[in-house]
Amino acid sequence: MPSYTIKQITIEEALPIRHKVMWPNETIDYVRLPEDDEGTHYGLIIDSNLIAVISLFKKGKEAQFRKFATLHEYQGKGYGTILLNAIMNIAAENNLTRIWCNARTSKTNFYAKFNMQLTPVEFIKGGLNYVIMERNFH
Repeated sequence: MPSYTIKQITIEEALPIRHKVMWPNETIDYVRLPEDDEGTHYGLIIDSNLIAVISLFKKGKEAQFRKFATLHEYQGKGYGTILLNAIMNIAAENNLTRIWCNARTSKTNFYAKFNMQLTPVEFIKGGLNYVIMERNFH
């Protein structure tokens, strides 16, 4: 595996990857969140190329991660796992009590590897099925 760096990035850096991976048939504004200015955005970089992004939104002692995306050609190689582990570590270091996400139901097994649990809250957005998953730290 090539060496990588994880660092805080701007929303403008995150948007193109969100768009390309998550909703390529929509406009780029479709992947922009009203609260993006309040979030902290992180990226995984290989050879100065941003290949994966995730956004963290803290509220009190909890945080939600959103818009987690890895470029298709890098998926299945462990980079998303590295980035999500970094976010879990950030949550723990900040003494958060809970981290959660709106997981596509097709990805619940992936999130379960991070000690995230299914909640009973399910919904449909953009024709896709989602479930809220969470991890409690304390």
